[in-house]
Amino acid sequence: MARAIERIEQDIAALKETIRAIAVELQTAYASYLATLGLAVRKQLILASYHLCTQGYPENFLHLSLNQRQQLQQAIRKLGQLAAEQLLIYIKSEESEETGGDEENVTSSSFVTLDKPIPEPLIPDTSNPIELATWQQKLEEVTQEILKKLSHDANLLLQKAGVLPKKLPEPILAAAAAASEASAEVMPGPPNLLNLVIEIENEQQLEDSGLTQIMAINLRLGEIEFADVTLSSERRQIRNILVQLNKLGREYQKKHKERAIAEAEAAWRSSWFED
Repeated sequence: MARAIERIEQDIAALKETIRAIAVELQTAYASYLATLGLAVRKQLILASYHLCTQGYPENFLHLSLNQRQQLQQAIRKLGQLAAEQLLIYIKSEESEETGGDEENVTSSSFVTLDKPIPEPLIPDTSNPIELATWQQKLEEVTQEILKKLSHDANLLLQKAGVLPKKLPEPILAAAAAASEASAEVMPGPPNLLNLVIEIENEQQLEDSGLTQIMAINLRLGEIEFADVTLSSERRQIRNILVQLNKLGREYQKKHKERAIAEAEAAWRSSWFED
């Protein structure tokens, strides 16, 4: 029995070494993926902002002066850069540089909130597949949260600049993505934009009463990946690594159960005696 337990221990040790190698491969793949995603997010944010300004609210955009348009475009680029830096914080140790300014214009840092880091998902003991899988899931959640914050901050930016209607309540912007459940009708349109018709109960908050059409930025990971061949390829690589990790995780749990059974059998025999 001691030999059986020793062999199981050797199998577990070998599995841990393999899992460590998979962990390094997964972290490397995510570093590349998040760097590519940062570039893609910046591009898609600019495209979504372009469509919103030229197709969603062209009259409001035309009311801006040349200087105001340039300030808005600069602020959008800055917001995309902040998001790209945030995406890399969770893989690389270097932190994004502080950016800001005291100017009272559309580039003011007072409403650029992405420079407040989201809590970092710590890299776990890489020999434990369960902890590694938990870390990976948390990383995906953080990525989605960054896109959500970026969309929200971009909408506030466009509203303060005068493109989105100023009388549109902020809670409606914040809840725009969830509004499609019951009280809103999603309309077709460009990617990474919400084109909704929403029924507002408190009609006095808006110039128009009843049904109100809203176009707002809503960056979606699936649409961003679909539009970028490199990003899609890197996502497939991550999926392939996760398939290997899941297989190793099942084997890891199986071996731990075998060891527990073997140790329990040995403990039973060591304590058993005939009457």
